[in-house]
Amino acid sequence: MPDTMNPAINPDAKARLDAVLSRLNAATQRSGNTARLLAVSKLQRGDAVAELAACGQTAFGENYVQEGVTKRRELEAAGLSGNAAPLEWHLIGPLQSNKAELAAKHFDWVQSVDRAKLIPLLAKGRSAEAAPLNVLIQVNIDDEASKSGCRPEEVPALADLIAAQPALALRGLMAIPAPHPDIEKRREAFAKMRQLFEALRRGHPGVDTLSMGMSDDFELAIEQGATMVRVGTALFGPRPAKA
Repeated sequence: MPDTMNPAINPDAKARLDAVLSRLNAATQRSGNTARLLAVSKLQRGDAVAELAACGQTAFGENYVQEGVTKRRELEAAGLSGNAAPLEWHLIGPLQSNKAELAAKHFDWVQSVDRAKLIPLLAKGRSAEAAPLNVLIQVNIDDEASKSGCRPEEVPALADLIAAQPALALRGLMAIPAPHPDIEKRREAFAKMRQLFEALRRGHPGVDTLSMGMSDDFELAIEQGATMVRVGTALFGPRPAKA
């Protein structure tokens, strides 16, 4: 295993992480809300993830099940499974039914549950010895034909199905609003998600996570109540093309 998988602190990686955390902390101070940072490592090399982990970032998001599983195994083999600060792996991309059991086995969170069919498959794939799989319901808040996600009115039924599975832990909602050039349109979408989130919490008090906002708009998402923001480009630079 190359030494780059157990790197010393990379100054460039640390500078990028510090810049994002500075923006995040300023946004939380302005709004009075708190939010966690999820580093979106989709299509990034394992050594780039290792560099951010060496700087203290522990939560990483992957779009593709097999890529995420391979990357996690690679880093664990290199001794980066985590001791004092375990690495936490989130699936944030669309989930195919035939990959659900694999995702349940190898990820700590699945943020992209958008239909009932996935729920028993995730529960079946989660080992009885493992902690419950953290689950977010993905909402297509702007009703975009090209995006995954359930309709807002489908959230309560999906939430009840997830909550009924002991192997799953319902944690909240996720969304990828349309990247409107008009900032007020984005604000409106984030505000709608916050309303859905608050309604969900009334029926499910354990719900605590609203995942929304990316590199160019996560401050606005935090202002509107995001508790987790998903940042890739600002942490890793331009994403490599998929092979």
